[in-house]
Amino acid sequence: MLTDSHTHLNAEQFNEDRDEVIQRALDAGVTRIVNVGFNRETIPGSIALAEQYDFIYSTVGWHPVDAIHMQPGDLEWIEELCKHEKVVAIGEIGLDYYWDTSPKDVQNRVFREQIRLARKLGMPIVIHNRDAHQDILQVLKEEKAAEVGGIMHCFSGSWETAKQCLDMNFHISFGGPVTFKNAKQPKEVLAQVPLDRLLIETDAPYLTPHPFRGKRNETSYVRLVAETAAEIRGMTVEEIAEITTNNAIRLLGLK
Repeated sequence: MLTDSHTHLNAEQFNEDRDEVIQRALDAGVTRIVNVGFNRETIPGSIALAEQYDFIYSTVGWHPVDAIHMQPGDLEWIEELCKHEKVVAIGEIGLDYYWDTSPKDVQNRVFREQIRLARKLGMPIVIHNRDAHQDILQVLKEEKAAEVGGIMHCFSGSWETAKQCLDMNFHISFGGPVTFKNAKQPKEVLAQVPLDRLLIETDAPYLTPHPFRGKRNETSYVRLVAETAAEIRGMTVEEIAEITTNNAIRLLGLK
């Protein structure tokens, strides 16, 4: 009953064996997958996957790294796609100060526009945050993101940051990095997040969990994240799987 709440199965890294990767996920006990489309190139493929498999859902949004490439009309395009029955959230959206590809002011504008769209449509948002904790929190507060809530994807911040996100109606999602031996802070946060706000993910093909770190990630490895979460919380893998799946169902309206 595992749910991978954030993956990129339409990435080119899966072009040779996508169907096999999806089958391995099913064999590992994954029952629901949220695939993330994040720009003009990836969104159509994400929706196509969701149409092909009844257990795959899609998000649509504009990634901050690609903010500079957002054109007039793209926001309206995203709004139209949100009417699709398999589109469950707007994302991934946010701020990324690690990759120097889009100016901060452009990222900020595109981020705010998409939060406003989410509020207009009443849809949750999926947040990408890299080296931008305080600015993310400021934008979320100023744009009243608590009205729709959503997911802090692959959370890497402190417990203080997590508490502010929880106060704004967000779920906290953990991926492969929480399995790393030196991941002290993510483990400390995972230990304290209320169970009804906890999600797990892979972000495949990126951020592969231990012991496969350095290799291509895939959705079946979400079980490794669940195992780490179970160990930290003193629970069984089955309990973590059921709790995080029910959280995803409730937040995103999954079947």
